[in-house]
Amino acid sequence: MSCDEAVLWERLNNVRKAPLEPKWLGEVYSLSLSADLRKALAEQLGLLADQGWTTLKVLLKQHGKQPELIHAAGLCHQPQARDWLIQQLEDGKELELKVLQALTCWGAILPSSLLKAILSEPSEAMRLAGLELLSFKAYQLNDDDLLNLSEELLNDIRERVVLATIHLLQRRDGVAISDRIAEVVRQGSKNTARAALLALGCIGTPSSQSNLTNLSQSLPNGPNRDLAIKQLTLQYRSQS
Repeated sequence: MSCDEAVLWERLNNVRKAPLEPKWLGEVYSLSLSADLRKALAEQLGLLADQGWTTLKVLLKQHGKQPELIHAAGLCHQPQARDWLIQQLEDGKELELKVLQALTCWGAILPSSLLKAILSEPSEAMRLAGLELLSFKAYQLNDDDLLNLSEELLNDIRERVVLATIHLLQRRDGVAISDRIAEVVRQGSKNTARAALLALGCIGTPSSQSNLTNLSQSLPNGPNRDLAIKQLTLQYRSQS
């Protein structure tokens, strides 16, 4: 670590005693600094809300879309920063993971068409980031729309994507949701089938009970059938 970087770290570590000015943060930020220090400086700008965003706009123009600056744009929670992040997705030839992650808390204002494009990206990381966005948007969607956005994810060959999608869907109690989760039990892997059975148990509606009843009778003997019976029994006990 250079002497200059050591001084900057010491200044950052004393932020509670001596608040940092956005102008100073913008002046000392440099691409020649270590990645960790650049991130720390950018995060401090993000925490300065509208004042931080004013400086971040200058840095983005000077240095381009550096990952730490994109992250800081999300931290500042300013409408202008949100609009800038969305514009990057709409204008770019390729969706950027860092931009999606910075937009997480604003998922509710993203149009469904943009979410659909994000969730259709082949990258596992992009799909998981898209699911984070969808979790903020879901309350605005009916069951059919939510299932439409989730369908490609439920058919993903990667368990992490399917498991995250099940976790999102199990917050809803519609018939169509329960029916689709039950399909995962029949067609999914060992881990996703188990997660789907637990999700049906959590939903606790007549439709989930009906699906658990059918699964407890139709699944071959083994762990999944035993779990279906257990989840069904637990639901009946909770109602007694």
